[in-house]
Amino acid sequence: MDLDPVLLSRVQFAFVIAFHILLPAFTVGLASFIVLLEGLHLVHRDPAYLRLSVFWTRIFSVSFGMGVVSGIVMPFQFGTNWSRYTDATGNVLGPLFSYEVLVAFFLESGFLGILLFARKRLPPWAHFFAAVMVALGTLFSSFWILAANSWMQTPTGYEIVDGRYVPVDWLAVIFNPSFPYRLFHTVIAFYLTTAFTVLGVSAWHAKHRTHAPEARLALRMTVVFVSIFVPIQIVLGDLHGGNTLDHQPIKLAAMEGLWETRSHVPMVLFALPDEAAETNHAELAIPDVASLYLTHDFTTEVKGLKAAPPGDRPPVAPVFFAFRAMVGLGILMLLVAWWGLWLRHKDRLFTSRAFLNTSIAMMPAGFVAVLAGWVVTEVGRQPWVVYGLMRTRDAVSPSLTGTDVLTSIALYVLVYLTVFGAGIYYMARLARAGPPEHVDIREPTPDERPARPLSGAHADG
Repeated sequence: MDLDPVLLSRVQFAFVIAFHILLPAFTVGLASFIVLLEGLHLVHRDPAYLRLSVFWTRIFSVSFGMGVVSGIVMPFQFGTNWSRYTDATGNVLGPLFSYEVLVAFFLESGFLGILLFARKRLPPWAHFFAAVMVALGTLFSSFWILAANSWMQTPTGYEIVDGRYVPVDWLAVIFNPSFPYRLFHTVIAFYLTTAFTVLGVSAWHAKHRTHAPEARLALRMTVVFVSIFVPIQIVLGDLHGGNTLDHQPIKLAAMEGLWETRSHVPMVLFALPDEAAETNHAELAIPDVASLYLTHDFTTEVKGLKAAPPGDRPPVAPVFFAFRAMVGLGILMLLVAWWGLWLRHKDRLFTSRAFLNTSIAMMPAGFVAVLAGWVVTEVGRQPWVVYGLMRTRDAVSPSLTGTDVLTSIALYVLVYLTVFGAGIYYMARLARAGPPEHVDIREPTPDERPARPLSGAHADG
């Protein structure tokens, strides 16, 4: 059997990053939520905020540890599987990844130690400051990683010297045309992923009548947050789509299942794209509606997939269906958010079993939506690793064999399923146990000080 190293390398990277992206999708928002809880405790001195902060900090510490492990693995693939890509883009992307480590990772890891182990040693304002630094670290990490990814989508600020991309304008490299849209859309997606996780965990405790004060407090806060930020995310998604139309029109055509260049673009609700026949089967569409949200008028032409040669088109079906999964989940989140807000207004938020069960069921929604959005972004960029400049097949390491990659994929699957399975199980146990009944703020004795990195998940705070 002929094993294609390019295809297998793409599968391997997709597997690794799909697991990894779920962790920042959770920790970026959770770090900011912990800041909110610490700030409210600092102002109001309500012990419920403190117990919630300790509870979610424990879960954050485990997720952060898993994120570090999976994040370290990814850069090795640039050298082993994608050496041509690394050689060509290293002058541009290498500094961006380095800034992420120097500015973001060290900020997160350094102050996370204070957040986990120093509550009994620091005044509340200093502990709040540590939480702010951890949250800033997660946001800086998102900034630099998304700047690098956005440059691959809409490259600017470079020149080509001896086949390598050399930066000539760092501001143009970082603030490339798609970066602001991708940054805000992704960070809000991370926040909503965290919010629906908090909503689900709080609903579980409210349903089982455990840790009632903390569950009610978190439910009230989260329902207000999602009812505001889901509509904001929908607007940001529309703006991001307009940017994609301007800079990556063929990707957008795949998202919409649009084959012919035309005005009066229909909104395709469902179809079975057929790349060989260059058409859709079983299409269900609403006439003209896509023109309204793509160009905001009916007369502007939108490029179809046939405007590009077949070799320059992305795989249509994955992009098409992933986009609909992302949008469908966004609409479902909006309905749940507004339902919760109405119940909160009617003082039935904690007594509606239907809403509590729905909230529990919605916990994975944000993670699935993030993965779907990632598929749209990355598969939609194909066949380019740097859009319009470097093809994916030209980026793979020259001496790589399919057998090598297949062996490494098997090892990755084995290790990741073990590590992530254990981590998720442990976080689920922490979530089920709920907040501590009491947070001890006295000075610890030497034998009470945590000695292991993840022992902070069991600490009193």
